Amino acid sequence: MIDIVDHKYRNREDAAEGEYIRLRLPNKRHNELFAIADRLLGGSRINMICEDGKGRLARIPGKMKRRARVRAGDLCIIQPWDIQNEKADIIYRYSRTQSITLSKQGLLPEELNVF
Repeated sequence: MIDIVDHKYRNREDAAEGEYIRLRLPNKRHNELFAIADRLLGGSRINMICEDGKGRLARIPGKMKRRARVRAGDLCIIQPWDIQNEKADIIYRYSRTQSITLSKQGLLPEELNVF
């Protein structure tokens, strides 16, 4: 049986051993970043603390708003806007278990590693 796994899900530290993780990671080519939800502002807007040290106002898009609830302290992937860099869209929200897995694997930046 052949294990088909996309290359972007490969764990960076264990690449030589052939271990894979099945979690979505930020795509740096599309300007995606890790961020932690800091404060809920209402109206599907959230203050986020990003891995580059900036605080951004993020919004939850409609297709995600109906499927996933974002709460304070959640780890997310955001994509800053091209026009206004201090605003962003939330692309993906990790569950608590997924956040802990990323932390144990060493894939989170030190600024956001609170799990």
